[in-house]
Amino acid sequence: MSAVRIDKWLWAARFFKTRGAASEAVLGGRVHVNGTRVKPSKDLRVGDTVEVTIRALRRTVHVTRLSDKRGPASVAATLYEETPESITAREQNALERRLAKPLGADLGARPTKLDRRRLEALRRAERRRRSNG
Repeated sequence: MSAVRIDKWLWAARFFKTRGAASEAVLGGRVHVNGTRVKPSKDLRVGDTVEVTIRALRRTVHVTRLSDKRGPASVAATLYEETPESITAREQNALERRLAKPLGADLGARPTKLDRRRLEALRRAERRRRSNG
């Protein structure tokens, strides 16, 4: 195999849970191959650089192997090599998320009815932001 579609590869490498989600990400401009925005049918080759943005996190990887079939995570990890800058940014993002207070942590021990309504409004707004982002 000398080339594989970018959406199939992203799915096989386990960046996305479904191939449809991978196609949507590519169409939405969140995937770049060698610095260029591509379509889902773009052929990917060994040695290409892929930039994938998932939520607020941008991952940059170099393609080491090709596959159009989804297998175990251990096999998927061999399909690419992440750049050191991308690894550092991912670890920093994980640390920031771990240290951040969860939504509603500043409300106290037991929320009042008004507090619960405010907390639910915050959570709804956060879910909307994530689904649109």
